[in-house]
Amino acid sequence: MDLTANPETISALTLASDQYEEALAQNDVATLDALFCDDPNVIRLGATENLFGPEEIAVFRRHRTGGAPPRERLRREIVALGPHAGCVTIIFKNLRTNQTGRQSQTWIRQNDTWRVLIAHVSFLV
Repeated sequence: MDLTANPETISALTLASDQYEEALAQNDVATLDALFCDDPNVIRLGATENLFGPEEIAVFRRHRTGGAPPRERLRREIVALGPHAGCVTIIFKNLRTNQTGRQSQTWIRQNDTWRVLIAHVSFLV
């Protein structure tokens, strides 16, 4: 399988990832919720929480004081798994603590809209 052979998927995931990062920076909870699959199998493993299903993810976002800490993206890699799925991996620096963080997301296309199915956030210790 040539994971670089799908430039349309790479382009679409780049745009979706940019939209997610902007919503994260602005604490745009409605957009963040919309970018996650509305499916019982959706998972978000955060730096301090394990969330299963869209309801748990939505509750977490609404109760997180001040939203995500400001951050600087250091690197982003996007891998297309085909025309309807791909992975986005981001290395970032938390601008409050200078900690290096990692974010990985598995995206799927549903009805021509890209959504996160599985997400993971962690920090280097």
